Amino acid sequence: MKIGLASPNSSYGVPTADMAVDLEQRGYDSLWVGEHSHIPTSRDTPHPSGIELPRLYWHMRDPFVSLAAAAQATSSIRLVTGVCLVLEHEILDLAKSVASLDDLSGGRFEFGVGVGWNREELANVSTVPWAQRYNAMRETVAALRGLWSNDEFGFAGTFVNVESSWVYPKPIQAGGPPVLMGCQGRLGLRHVAEYADEWCPIDVGFREVSQGVEWFRAAVVAAERDPDSIPISIYSFGAPDAATLAHYRDLGIKRVVFGAPDEADAHERFVDRNQQLVDEFTEP
Repeated sequence: MKIGLASPNSSYGVPTADMAVDLEQRGYDSLWVGEHSHIPTSRDTPHPSGIELPRLYWHMRDPFVSLAAAAQATSSIRLVTGVCLVLEHEILDLAKSVASLDDLSGGRFEFGVGVGWNREELANVSTVPWAQRYNAMRETVAALRGLWSNDEFGFAGTFVNVESSWVYPKPIQAGGPPVLMGCQGRLGLRHVAEYADEWCPIDVGFREVSQGVEWFRAAVVAAERDPDSIPISIYSFGAPDAATLAHYRDLGIKRVVFGAPDEADAHERFVDRNQQLVDEFTEP
């Protein structure tokens, strides 16, 4: 098993490059950062958990700038967007940002993607109807993979249209970095099963994680793919403990991602407290 850490990547938290160096030295496999370009002040859409929205949501640094800084300060830790809200980006700009980060990191980037949960946030930057966001994500991922894999490439879809173009640099990883998706509902699982390279759900999204893994594998079989070919990385946003990690390992989950607090002093206490778990469960 591998252990990663999801950082709030807040402007008042630990600088991303410093965090990446510390995690690499501690034996973490990966650093994950999320994305919200903005939070509309209307706040019409509630947080999925029902809690009051933490302030970190409107203080997040840009994920690509942050991970580029982390890449230059480290040599082995994997760098992951967890997740990039792909529908909030212009497609050619996004293709270049991802490829540049993969290039600068020596092929250590993993592209976590999602459609988001905030209707107003998407509406502010995109004409994609909320009910069509998953279909738009499918086209976006397909177009990105084409742009990364071909010297000349164009795409004609319902939501994504690109005239045949040269787009460089290309990612170091052939065909582009792996695409991770954290979608957990019935529709989301179908999309993961059809075209994602990895599944990265949140453990608090299921009454029983084992049931969620079973649903996922059934969806993959229905999509005529091999469940063993799609690894699972799971966010553990509760207090991680040895019994939970051992259970996840027995389920075949390849990586557990701890959710770190946003304040700098709380982050330091968190990683110190959980170092024993990293040492115990990290495979050589």
